[in-house]
Amino acid sequence: MPESKLKYEKRGVSASKEEVHAAIKHLDKGLYPTAFCKILPDIAAGDPGYCNLLHADTAGTKTSLAYLYWKETGDLSVWAGVAQDAIVMNLDDMACVGCTDDIVLSSTIGRNKSLIPGEVIAAVIKGTSDFIDTMRDQGVNIHLAGGETADVGDIVRTIDVGFTAFARMKRSKVLVNQIREGDVVIGLASFGQATYETAYNGGMGSNGLTAARHEVLSRVYAEKYPESFDPSIPHDLVYSGTRLLTEQVQVDGRNIPVGKLILSPTRTYLPVLKELLAQYQEQIHGLIHCTGGGQTKVLKFIEKVHVVKDALFDTPPLFRLIQESSGMAWEEMYQVFNMGHRMEIYVPEAIAPSVIGIVENFGIAAKVIGHVEACSKEQVTVASPHGTFEYQ
Repeated sequence: MPESKLKYEKRGVSASKEEVHAAIKHLDKGLYPTAFCKILPDIAAGDPGYCNLLHADTAGTKTSLAYLYWKETGDLSVWAGVAQDAIVMNLDDMACVGCTDDIVLSSTIGRNKSLIPGEVIAAVIKGTSDFIDTMRDQGVNIHLAGGETADVGDIVRTIDVGFTAFARMKRSKVLVNQIREGDVVIGLASFGQATYETAYNGGMGSNGLTAARHEVLSRVYAEKYPESFDPSIPHDLVYSGTRLLTEQVQVDGRNIPVGKLILSPTRTYLPVLKELLAQYQEQIHGLIHCTGGGQTKVLKFIEKVHVVKDALFDTPPLFRLIQESSGMAWEEMYQVFNMGHRMEIYVPEAIAPSVIGIVENFGIAAKVIGHVEACSKEQVTVASPHGTFEYQ
């Protein structure tokens, strides 16, 4: 096992969540087992022509990085980004089964009151409202039902931000992954600046933050903010990098603080996918949100095909920074991080140019990054400038 993987697991995290998947393997997989997220019968109204989605997720350990940046700079704006992180981790999973509108959200926030004052909670809630307004401007209707904010300092070191999302949709609109030989893979960039974003996005998303935070940032933060990490982590793996949060790095001709670059809010592809599904619902064979598992995520949603990714985007600056700071093996980098595209669309080659054109209208780079071959087993190959890696 590579040393980088040992380090990742010693920090108490897993890219592939083997134990979680083992624990839930006997649970009912819903109406469509190969759909990206679980589809339930229409419990709300009992209509056989409809189905329900109920999805929950959090911003993960990104809240710990936001805490550090806020404490160092007083910048409350990072908390709006955390709200967006937690929301998008729900919405973009749901979009991968065709749900792109009329979604109900409820928040669950747990905080250590002695460390997280009311102004932080207010910033998270305002960030939630602002994101919903932005999506409404893009034609996506999201409804906030309220939520729960609990003072749980005994079990939460700083703050945990999560959302639960609910939607009811027609079964005829459900997209079930049926990725097949001959499909091409279109990658939607996670970096850059979409038309509905207000700043450059480093592309981090909400996966791999434990590795990024500890590998990039200086040990000075371990001494100043011991509440920001798990004390059971081996000392040499805590904030073992050299960078300061406010240190500037140049990206696309602009200077961005290291902390802000890593904290870039998780981009939603919801407006893009809503338009694509309206035009190409029947021709889209798969939508994959490259979250936990990075570029290997698709392995969970294929049967007897080989996904070859041999034309990826150039590695964005943020992921180069993480790799240079950590020395993590490139093979592991592609399992932990999205590495430049966080959404994949599997379609016949003939419609790829039109799909790419629609995506680019939103200011998001898109390209054919691979193809699908027949195979006797499920396999993913990443052929990158940093090496060729096989995953099964």
